[in-house]
Amino acid sequence: MTALFKKEVVGFFSSLTGYLVVIVFLLTTGLFMWVIPGDNNVLDKGYADMETFFVLAPWIFMFLIPAITMKLFADEKKAGTLDLLFTRPISDLGVVWSKYLAALTITVLAILPTLMYFLSVYLLGNPLGNMDVGGTWGSYIGLILLAAVYVSIGIFGSSLTENSIVAFILSIVFVFLFFYGFDAASMLLQNKKGEFYLQGMSIFRHYKSISRGVADTRDLIYFFSVIAVFITATKIKLQSRKW
Repeated sequence: MTALFKKEVVGFFSSLTGYLVVIVFLLTTGLFMWVIPGDNNVLDKGYADMETFFVLAPWIFMFLIPAITMKLFADEKKAGTLDLLFTRPISDLGVVWSKYLAALTITVLAILPTLMYFLSVYLLGNPLGNMDVGGTWGSYIGLILLAAVYVSIGIFGSSLTENSIVAFILSIVFVFLFFYGFDAASMLLQNKKGEFYLQGMSIFRHYKSISRGVADTRDLIYFFSVIAVFITATKIKLQSRKW
């Protein structure tokens, strides 16, 4: 499992694509926070917070994480190496977890440099450090949990096809549905009970909740449950080759 994990991480950064994914994420968020004039610019709005980053990141990840995960199983299928992969002394679930953790590690590595944004905003506060530090760390935890869900959806999308572009598109559709689709659909309902359940399925609602700096058990259960569902679904889809 460790060998496969290392292979995926090293393989990602051995190509230009790997670095481009990280650079695009940092460049896009950096431009909106520090360069492009407007209410999203930290310097223009005159308030020390990272709201712009935490609002933008889920939408940017909606495209970047599928770009990270799209080849994980699709390329194995296309190259005909998937069956060979499963002959290794590792369980089917172990293979799925190895690739999942590799993709999540890559995503976390992309997030880590944004701590410079946090430090910059902290130093710009007047007085020094005049920002909601607890809320900011809560938002980072929420973002990592959101990324973990996106990655689980992404590897499931990759397991459905041998075409990485199709996997990329499927993953974006699934991620959008879970992030905003259920929430948007709930607004169309007149039934309060149905609206409540649809909102409960929305990543957006739980991400927004945990970003306030309060780790609600319901939010944590939601994130881990969705991850477990998609990891299991990926395992079942891959095992279907034996049927």
